[in-house]
Amino acid sequence: MRLFRESDAPALARLTVAAIESIGAHGYSPEQVTAWAARHPGPERFIGRAGRGSRICVAVDAGDNPIAYALLEPDGHLDMLYCDPAHSRKGLADRLLKEAEEAAHAMELIRLYTEASELARPAFERAGYAVQNRRDFEIGGVSIHNYAMEKQLR
Repeated sequence: MRLFRESDAPALARLTVAAIESIGAHGYSPEQVTAWAARHPGPERFIGRAGRGSRICVAVDAGDNPIAYALLEPDGHLDMLYCDPAHSRKGLADRLLKEAEEAAHAMELIRLYTEASELARPAFERAGYAVQNRRDFEIGGVSIHNYAMEKQLR
């Protein structure tokens, strides 16, 4: 695990779309997956978010190549948690959520919150997040859902 470097941005952009298209297909329709993946722009998104104070924790392989990441905003919003499909189901989400929580404690935050997909929900629940409500919404005219979840830190 390490913090984001600007050179990670292209790999994180590819990893995000690959995860949505591969892993997302296990909980969402093809139409939903296509709409979800299409709303994720390229590498500049990560550079901009890091520049505005978001902490991006990156899990890397032995060659220092990004294989998973979590993006924590300064207010405690965990906006993204994605894993390369070739490295899923190996505990990386659990480790990244622990890293995010440690960062939140260091930032003296009192809670973490997120909008978890159907597939990420179990990882967040294992980490102690509670579902607040199901969120039904549209992306490009396609109905989809996720779960508003939060974890109190004190």
